[in-house]
Amino acid sequence: MLAGMLLPSTFLTCSPSAFALNPALDISRYAHTQWKIRDGFTRGYIQSIAQTPDGYLWLGTEFGLVRFDGIKAVPWQPPPDQHLPSSRILSLLVARDGTLWIGTFGGLASWKDGKLTEYPELTGRLILTLLEDRQGAVWAGGFSYTPPGKLCAIQNGSVQCYGDDGGLGQGVVGSYEDSKGNLWLGVLTGLWRWKPGPPRFYPLAGEPNGIQGLAEGDDGTLLIAMGGGVARFVDGKTELSYPFPDPVRQFHGFRVLRDRDGGLWVGTLGPGLIHVHEGKTDVLAPSDGLSGETVSTLLEDREGNIWVATKNGLDRFRDFAVATFSVNRGSSGTGPVLAARDGSIWLDTDDGLSRWNNGQITVYRDRGPHIAASKPGAQGGRYTLVDCQSLGYCPFPKMIGGEFG
Repeated sequence: MLAGMLLPSTFLTCSPSAFALNPALDISRYAHTQWKIRDGFTRGYIQSIAQTPDGYLWLGTEFGLVRFDGIKAVPWQPPPDQHLPSSRILSLLVARDGTLWIGTFGGLASWKDGKLTEYPELTGRLILTLLEDRQGAVWAGGFSYTPPGKLCAIQNGSVQCYGDDGGLGQGVVGSYEDSKGNLWLGVLTGLWRWKPGPPRFYPLAGEPNGIQGLAEGDDGTLLIAMGGGVARFVDGKTELSYPFPDPVRQFHGFRVLRDRDGGLWVGTLGPGLIHVHEGKTDVLAPSDGLSGETVSTLLEDREGNIWVATKNGLDRFRDFAVATFSVNRGSSGTGPVLAARDGSIWLDTDDGLSRWNNGQITVYRDRGPHIAASKPGAQGGRYTLVDCQSLGYCPFPKMIGGEFG
């Protein structure tokens, strides 16, 4: 449908990857789809997301578990003789063996091969965080309004729990395993480095909801989403790592995700969704099409799509099959478009002859010869000769009588 089409203010090029988002793009240039609760997508707001090996997304909501195929969301019900500890789903995890772990308001369960298993060690506790470490152990953080909270490691049918001494306070609210194998646990009063070696506690004041959002920076340091933004955790202390521009310099970070291409996604309790890459910051708020301003969870799926759950719905960000570049990206009034053999794209614009290469646009403003036309579908095309001498080189190595091949 797009073959041979020239748009007056945009030009199109193939997306660099079908399996991950291009972190160099600003957030407004991803394909964005939203599903809203008010339109009947789910009964309640989404607090957790996971993806099973069959490709389905599982959504943990305040009224139950939902299976989503990208088009239709279907409430999930266990077999008649089995039940979840609570219908309010707080956390989800899909382990490497395909088991779906379900953290609820009243305890922990797992679902595999048509069997639902409950774990009495965590009965009555809020399971706010689930993590599978590199050894295959599943760590479940059990929170209780009346201390003590619990942390349980489950592997090969064995359950080992910690926290009866009150060291975890009311319980674990966030967890993350970094690239070095350190297991970090967020609690209401600070941060634990749980393993390897003896556990060590770092008190961090001023976070009434505890440390919930954890990720890793480009340099391997731990990143923490907290009031005031995103902090780096260095030598037992926090320091602000990103100088967010106005008007988002002050915000409450809640969730943080480092995607596979190095982009950083920050879910906030205020302005919405923030995307950071190589010092560039973009913000998406409800006024820009985000389903809500408070982000509850983030997920990158196997295909590289970013899923964002808010209090009002669900959003998906993915690369377009083709990337679109508009006039505010450096081109204006685009006429004929021509692809050169070095991978660059030449455009006849109102400003002059423009060359796009590796995301950068160079405009040659000499009102000399421009590319006049190209014939889609022909082996070659006809153009008005480019002034190669003024450019310093010729973009089209084979030029015969005003034709290129």
